[in-house]
Amino acid sequence: MAKQAESYTLQNSILKRLYFQKKQSCAALSEWLRKSIPVVTKVLNELVEEGYVVNNGYAPSTGGRRPLSYSLNKDKGFIVAVAMDQLFTRIVIVDLSNCQASEPETIELDLHQNQDALNSMAEAVRTHIDRSGISRDQIIGAGIGMPGFINSREGINYTFFEENGKISHQAYLEKVLGMRVFMDNDSSLTALAEWTFGLAKGHKNAMIINIGWGTGLGMILNGELFRGDAGYAGEFSHIPLSDNGVLCECGKRGCLETETSLLIMAEKAVNEIKRGKTRHIPLKDVKYMSDIVMDAADRGDQLCIELLSHVGYMLGKGIAILIHILNPGLIVLSGRGAKAEKILMAPIQQALTQYCIPKLLENTDIVVSQLGKDAGLIGAAALVVENVDIYKYNTYGRS
Repeated sequence: MAKQAESYTLQNSILKRLYFQKKQSCAALSEWLRKSIPVVTKVLNELVEEGYVVNNGYAPSTGGRRPLSYSLNKDKGFIVAVAMDQLFTRIVIVDLSNCQASEPETIELDLHQNQDALNSMAEAVRTHIDRSGISRDQIIGAGIGMPGFINSREGINYTFFEENGKISHQAYLEKVLGMRVFMDNDSSLTALAEWTFGLAKGHKNAMIINIGWGTGLGMILNGELFRGDAGYAGEFSHIPLSDNGVLCECGKRGCLETETSLLIMAEKAVNEIKRGKTRHIPLKDVKYMSDIVMDAADRGDQLCIELLSHVGYMLGKGIAILIHILNPGLIVLSGRGAKAEKILMAPIQQALTQYCIPKLLENTDIVVSQLGKDAGLIGAAALVVENVDIYKYNTYGRS
């Protein structure tokens, strides 16, 4: 039984490694697992025979004998990835090569004072699966990223679904969807995506800032995703950094979010358009204005440049605090607002020059994500792989 358990553990470890690394040689897996090459070769051969792993043939030579390369069989299982923010929910199904197996779908779903939001999201996921044609028996689980104070161990969102707080929202979704479900804060999953597939990969310490309707933070510390004792670490939005007196959603005044939220920026844009400050951008509902502002700023609209520059400058003040306290080697700007890189970077650097100790600043690289707003979906899928044994997974309740 002990040998069987060890083999089972090795099988799952290899499958998860191949998901995050795409392709690996037997020698590379042996070194990572700290197991002998014969042991790893035996397990790999079993996984190939059972259809979990594909032998890709010989990798390019690096000077010695060419190694065999292995990857996951992408059709051996599928993952439902859901990325929720305060106003929109995105859904996609990915295969085990982390490629989209369904057409991504975006639905409008306002979480504010919406007691039916959880049911609406679940119904949208069920419909998406049915439309994809993928059998539920092939789906190993669903990963859901959502804003708010989330206890990922208990599966409860205390911000938006508090009225249902006596039950686990995760357990409820598992029952409704008929599959394993894992949920976490959207900024934590953005950080997971950047750490596993993005620019933070391989970094021991990195801060990932999720620029969206709020301003989230995911922290990679000492090679781990840091969540804090209660799981709420990274509430970057709510550091008291402004003297504007504006009431934040958290109930406090002067939070960084009141200066850097794309939603608040969009509200400012709507008010300025109504006052006649610009005639070059259309007046739309606030929920659509952030993208309009970012696109218009790229085209040179002065009002939009000013709005985004203010966001960047205040972000820079917040980033200066992170650098002083944590001294990270890398900070990644990710999320919905990452597309405004061209406008944001200059005021961020200006604020850092003004507020950050130069000796600390010189050790930190600040980069803009290549994953952008897809980071939330990528992180949601990665959350499932981290928590589910791919090998010999079965239907809900038996994995």
